[in-house]
Amino acid sequence: MDIAVIGSNMVDLITYTNQMPKAGETLEAPDFAIGCGGKGANQAVAAAKMGGSVMMVSKVGDDLFAPNTVANLKQQGVDTQFVTTAPGTSSGVAPIFVDDQSQNRILIIKGANQQLKPADIDAAAEALKACQLIILQLEIPLETVYYAIDFARQHDIKVILNPAPAVANLDIDYACKCDFFMPNETELEILTGMPVGTDDEVKRAGQTLLKRGLKNLIITLGARGSLWMAGDALHQVAPTSVKAVDTSGAGDAFIGCFAHVLVKTGDIPTAMAQASAYAACSVTGRGTQRSYPDADTFQRFLNVN
Repeated sequence: MDIAVIGSNMVDLITYTNQMPKAGETLEAPDFAIGCGGKGANQAVAAAKMGGSVMMVSKVGDDLFAPNTVANLKQQGVDTQFVTTAPGTSSGVAPIFVDDQSQNRILIIKGANQQLKPADIDAAAEALKACQLIILQLEIPLETVYYAIDFARQHDIKVILNPAPAVANLDIDYACKCDFFMPNETELEILTGMPVGTDDEVKRAGQTLLKRGLKNLIITLGARGSLWMAGDALHQVAPTSVKAVDTSGAGDAFIGCFAHVLVKTGDIPTAMAQASAYAACSVTGRGTQRSYPDADTFQRFLNVN
């Protein structure tokens, strides 16, 4: 395997609605869908759909959702040898609300993801050592994230840390051990306590993290593209203009595609450009993983955009 994702899987419960109910109010929503998601699983599936060789270390619940989650990962080309069951625990779920502007609001119930422990990394150690890159997020316990970072450093494996959902108590020293730190603008705002409404504000907030020792900071900015900051260097990738239908999982699409192209080419600007276009393609369809194109579909998208 080239890429290992150590992280979460979720069952996405997606409601499409133009209005959220007030306290005590019942509203009818026009549409609903159930899908496979979770930041870790999304990133793994995106990389695999692009042709990457991907394994996952994750926990599913002891419930009716689990077999479908594992089967879906296998169907998408992700190695699931180290996706194991947490007895007596529910699977993680993510109620997602998507409005008519394609913007999403997400709640997560971590469930079995809370049971992913350092011992699970030890169990997968030999397979992980063969990987070139490990991707991490924060829907699993922080102790497991930190253990994975230390494991990667010991075995000279590159690390992408996606600090999502953002937590104020993230140990920045561990973030600095990672090769790539990849928040979106909202997560950057939470982590720095600084405004991010304009590109200049994003750059100022990013500089405060670089001054603390981050190597490569890549910020996804939605419809404004993405920004790579390293030392005094800046590289901005313009967005691919599309009509967005559902932005759920777009950041995960970016990271999965970025990881695949980075492993394949070693070129950061190329990986960013491809990832930005891949994320744009993903928002033209509904859902998370189901909206991610495979390599052939993505190439057709590039040919006309």
